[in-house]
Amino acid sequence: MVNSEQFYFDVDGGERAVIFDRINGIQQRVNGEGTHLRIPYIQVPVIFDIRAKVGEIKTATGTKDLQRVTIALRVLCRPEEDQLAWIYQKLGKDFKKTVLPSIGNEVLKAVVAQYNAEELLSKRSLISAQIGYELKKRAEQFHLILDDVSITELEFGLEFSRAIENKQVAQQEAETQFWLVAKADQERKASVIRAEGEAEAAELISKAMSVAGTGLIEVRRIDTAKDVAGTLARGRNITYLPSSGKNNSNILLGIGQN
Repeated sequence: MVNSEQFYFDVDGGERAVIFDRINGIQQRVNGEGTHLRIPYIQVPVIFDIRAKVGEIKTATGTKDLQRVTIALRVLCRPEEDQLAWIYQKLGKDFKKTVLPSIGNEVLKAVVAQYNAEELLSKRSLISAQIGYELKKRAEQFHLILDDVSITELEFGLEFSRAIENKQVAQQEAETQFWLVAKADQERKASVIRAEGEAEAAELISKAMSVAGTGLIEVRRIDTAKDVAGTLARGRNITYLPSSGKNNSNILLGIGQN
């Protein structure tokens, strides 16, 4: 008994369908979104998701200078809508797992072999663009559209990784030595400036003394004595005794605490 639902099928958003006819084989017509008629038991709809899906390609290969490198790509892939019948006949519904690893490994090995290990680091954006161009061109032969191709992992062998680490350490040490040399040079210049300032000050004092005699020294001595006396007078255990003698020498006594 034939159910009425067997006379039609639905295609949801983001999907397309091709009809497999048990008598005539795959029909070339692609059915879009909506409800479509079919002949029960004879025609079977094959539904495809045509939205871009993320795929990953990872391979280990060698560089131009024979360094081992593991490289991984993230790929956004979708089929050409008008070629779904061909894709189903030649590749099947699981076409991404069939095609992407094969062409991905082929392109990665071919492009990476053109560069040495250091260029893979310094020219990463350029190499990523070249890989994307070559991979898209190969995917077109299988009626696949690659909306985006980007490098997600770039891992070198142990020896090269150690060489990079040692190079970075050497660069940091060189920068540190450069900074120390610059610091010592600045300190030397500062010492010269201080010495020149002290020499100039001594010269000015000598000139002042030659003009005014020892008066400048006496003024400095009196100012210093005032500062010392003021400091001592503010102490709690210091007593000031004025002198009544002719030499007018006053006395500061330190009184200890019991």
